[in-house]
Amino acid sequence: MISPNTIQQITSRIDIIDVVGEFVKLKKRGTNYLGLCPFHNEKSPSFTVSPAKEIYKCFGCGKSGNTITFLMEHEKYNYVEALRWLAARYNIEVEETETSPEQKQLIQTADSLFIINNFARQFFTNALFNTEDGKAIALSYLHERGFRNETIEKFQIGYNPDSRDGLTRALLSNQFNKELLPKTGLVSVRNGDELVDNYRGRIIFPIHNHTGKIIGFGARVIGKSDRGPKYINTPENEVYSKSKILYGMYQARMAIDKADECLLVEGYTDVVSLHQAGIENVVASGGTSLTTEQLRLIRKYTNNLTIVYDGDKAGVKAALRGLDMALEEGLNVRLVLIPDNEDPDSYVNKVGAAAFNEFVATSKKDFIIFQLEVMLQEAGSDVSRKSSVVNQIAETLSRISKAEDFTRQQDYIRQCASLLKIDETGLTNLVNKYKRDKITKEEKKLSQDEANFLMQEAAAQPEDVLDDTTLLFNQDEAYERNILRVLLEYGLRTWDEQRSMADYIFEELEQFHFDNPELEKLYEEYKSWYARGLEPTTKTLLYHENETIRNLVISISVTPHELSQKWDEVMESMNIVNRDTSMQDVLMSVNYFKLRKIKRMIEENQRDIEKASYEDFKLLHEVHKHLKEVEKELTRQLGTVIIK
Repeated sequence: MISPNTIQQITSRIDIIDVVGEFVKLKKRGTNYLGLCPFHNEKSPSFTVSPAKEIYKCFGCGKSGNTITFLMEHEKYNYVEALRWLAARYNIEVEETETSPEQKQLIQTADSLFIINNFARQFFTNALFNTEDGKAIALSYLHERGFRNETIEKFQIGYNPDSRDGLTRALLSNQFNKELLPKTGLVSVRNGDELVDNYRGRIIFPIHNHTGKIIGFGARVIGKSDRGPKYINTPENEVYSKSKILYGMYQARMAIDKADECLLVEGYTDVVSLHQAGIENVVASGGTSLTTEQLRLIRKYTNNLTIVYDGDKAGVKAALRGLDMALEEGLNVRLVLIPDNEDPDSYVNKVGAAAFNEFVATSKKDFIIFQLEVMLQEAGSDVSRKSSVVNQIAETLSRISKAEDFTRQQDYIRQCASLLKIDETGLTNLVNKYKRDKITKEEKKLSQDEANFLMQEAAAQPEDVLDDTTLLFNQDEAYERNILRVLLEYGLRTWDEQRSMADYIFEELEQFHFDNPELEKLYEEYKSWYARGLEPTTKTLLYHENETIRNLVISISVTPHELSQKWDEVMESMNIVNRDTSMQDVLMSVNYFKLRKIKRMIEENQRDIEKASYEDFKLLHEVHKHLKEVEKELTRQLGTVIIK
């Protein structure tokens, strides 16, 4: 296990903008950064990163966490792998401590998949170049396809011999975990417990992640064969998720960034052939439909995507499937269709690299206009089908919703209206209708995160200025969350010569309790850390081992709204920008918390009075007088408020 000292070094060096920015394009917005969420499909950015609090939060899907949990969620790392990734990034030497058997097993399971895949890759490479069958069957086939040895080595292409269990025996003889082997897809289970090779007699294409580690394989039949599918791919497991990878991205990422354009093809051999021809800014979807995650992977390096597919109907259909998603991701999409029943692999070998590049440059079609032309051709003179085309293209255009793309959208509306031979204003209205319909649908789904935010806002201001929507929420919980907010933010600051702000809060709330058990747990955990001389803050508790506590810290610390930058100018003109308002914030938060609780106690006592016997009435009446005096004093300190 990684030592606490190493973990402390890592967490002290973390720059969340640096790390998250590796995977998400972020724009500064006030004190925070904003981007499109990498965890769900969205058209407007709701993914917020706070460098001050070192946390991220998506107010669309609810995902939240710190730098480490981001890596765990986005890259499918476990906790230790995420720490090791950060240690390598910041050149921190990792110290190890003893781990429990359970923790050790968890780490070994994740690491073993990479190790097994790497061993298999070496086995396949050796079989291709150093065995008679490999050279006679597989290598000769690759040479016939035009692949040179240096290209084969660049992509680490290999061969699995046509034997029942050659790889399986090699894996077992090297003491690899028998239980893990089927998960890799390299072997299959037959007759109950017999392990046999799954990719036998096939060309093997290793698939790399962004760091170059092998996460899976694509296994292709040699030539034309009726034995099984053309390709077999690795099943989903802890390190491989086909919807989140693009074949060749590891080899192409620098070229894509340099060219500011990504060429997208369908097959592994298309990628390899184009690389060999010197066209290196190319990746493949692996024959599957494009996914949002794949498009976001491209967007890390460029906003310009050119889809290069076969010119047949299947190729056109496959290309069009990803259009709406690509538009929502803000990509500028062009389409190139390879002519004469060729694919990129065969065409580049036929005409050469220079002619292929020229063909791509001169044959790029605007994706939206191309889609419209195809639909109009299919509709012909059918009025009903043409009406459907109008609606489809309007819905497509409504997905171009970013403010910076407004001019682009208007230009498309003009071109499409001309092709459809309809009024431009009418098409604009229809596009706006689809926008409104989607917004209305999304607004109906008020997330819990937004509800929590409203409760936090309610707790932070006098109740006579709260609107009706805010008052719908549990005000007791709102005040409890606000106490934890100021405790996390200001607790370690000085209150007076003898006490910290945390001491003041503890003393004032000694006679009160939290109604929400999870908030009570966080409050007690804070007190425990504080009593032990630790420094409980938003940052330190973000890395707490308890997930519930981590999530509470995040939800309490992050809000979906932020003051306009203009507000800074207003505040500066009032000469109060640099004032420290922490003491007032703590004082008001504590008093509102107490006032709310006192009000509840008065209500409960009043109910007891109504049911009390003659003997109990006098005591309850004295309690009522005392509570009202406390309420009066708190109200005096706060000013005139209305508590409902």
